Amino acid sequence: MGLSRLLPRSQARTEPSLVEPEPEPEPEPGSGAQLRALPTPEPAAGAEEQLMARVIAFANQKGGVAKTTTTINLGVALREMGQRVLVVDLDPQGNLTMSQGLNPDVIERSMFDVLVHRVPISDVIHTVEVDIAVASIDLAGAELSLSALIGRERALEKALVEVRDRYDYVLLDTPPSLGLLTINAFVAAHGVIVPVQCEYLSLRGLVQLENTLAMVRENLNPGVRVEGIVPTMFDGRTLHAREAIEILEEHFGDLVYKTRIRKTVRYAEAPVKGSSVLRYDPSGPAAQAYRDLAKEVLDGAQARDHA
Repeated sequence: MGLSRLLPRSQARTEPSLVEPEPEPEPEPGSGAQLRALPTPEPAAGAEEQLMARVIAFANQKGGVAKTTTTINLGVALREMGQRVLVVDLDPQGNLTMSQGLNPDVIERSMFDVLVHRVPISDVIHTVEVDIAVASIDLAGAELSLSALIGRERALEKALVEVRDRYDYVLLDTPPSLGLLTINAFVAAHGVIVPVQCEYLSLRGLVQLENTLAMVRENLNPGVRVEGIVPTMFDGRTLHAREAIEILEEHFGDLVYKTRIRKTVRYAEAPVKGSSVLRYDPSGPAAQAYRDLAKEVLDGAQARDHA
């Protein structure tokens, strides 16, 4: 079975590419969503707005696709390049928090308190390799607690107002679901980066994510869009992985970053030491991959600024 059969018929090879050079109208309410680089340029930002952080959510409802690995290592790579970076752990598992040597089990205040009890986000920020707003297991109950609150989808957006002028980038690590925590990330974000494992099932997850993003654009955050797709766990020795890349590029075009995050044990070893791979093995190919990705992200930001 070819990879193309895993995508909807509307995305078959005989149909037009999802990345069109010409603008298309926004989808009608209730119509099928399409993942594409939105052609409409953002309004020119004033001097004050340009000082605000760019907020990027890392999302994929499939677990184990390197969302956390990408969030922390891209954040550290951006920090190396002189950017002011805050990473926010929105996953109740707290893997991002643990990857920086912090113990979610002994943290007194976390993103749960920020979202549910309106604690200032600055109260839960710890400085390690980058600034990190930490998570704890309490986040597992955040969606239930938020469901009773008015404006529950905007809790994170409101919390970030306090610190938006202190950073160049705010990176949001989301849980492996499309629930209320991830919706909060989409509402607060300017863009979404999707780590995609180079396997069949990970490609299928893009369909559900694009539908959710379309609903958020329609009802809560018209400006949010997919900024890029990061192929992860890539093994160029296998036909399966190479075919996955081909399908991604065929259907999503320039949304697919050129950087390939290859399989290596370094990504598993670094969190054991409480560090990013850039500090754990600074001269290795794993660290260089995220430096290359950081350059692509920065190049994309510069292109938007000059559009």
